[in-house]
Amino acid sequence: MIYEVEGDILLTGAEAIAHSVAANDPMNQGLAAALHENYPSMHKDFHHWCHVQHPDLGNAWIWSGAEGARVINLITQEGGYAQGRKPGDASVTSVNSALRSLKKLIAKEGLSSVALPRLATGVGGLDWQDVKPLISNQLADTEATIFVYETYIPGQKADESRR
Repeated sequence: MIYEVEGDILLTGAEAIAHSVAANDPMNQGLAAALHENYPSMHKDFHHWCHVQHPDLGNAWIWSGAEGARVINLITQEGGYAQGRKPGDASVTSVNSALRSLKKLIAKEGLSSVALPRLATGVGGLDWQDVKPLISNQLADTEATIFVYETYIPGQKADESRR
């Protein structure tokens, strides 16, 4: 089931937070920057994974921290500093592919809940009205509860009680 919520995604009770990035993303803007700050080892491990795997657009990688935190990095954008440039714009095609990868990852990992921001609409440059239907199309039939953080309210825990 997909629920739209308002609040600070960093305060979610979901098992994992998924967000969109580029391979080798410097993670210095938006939600990626906050996740980098909260989980510096995630950022380091992500770069190692990118260096070893050379992920294509549409791939997904999950990181699990020592305290039980889980972050899913969805590759929706070209670029990243390894290519000598800032992350580029996302595309609807890459977001759709990344959501398919997320769906597979949810099943493989047995996740019961995942929190998503308005994917690829900040640094990624996409319009939310183009991305929102992709989330419904790809994730509506998953076993997991999906919390879509439609409105960011810093420091406010979202009402996720509808599980």
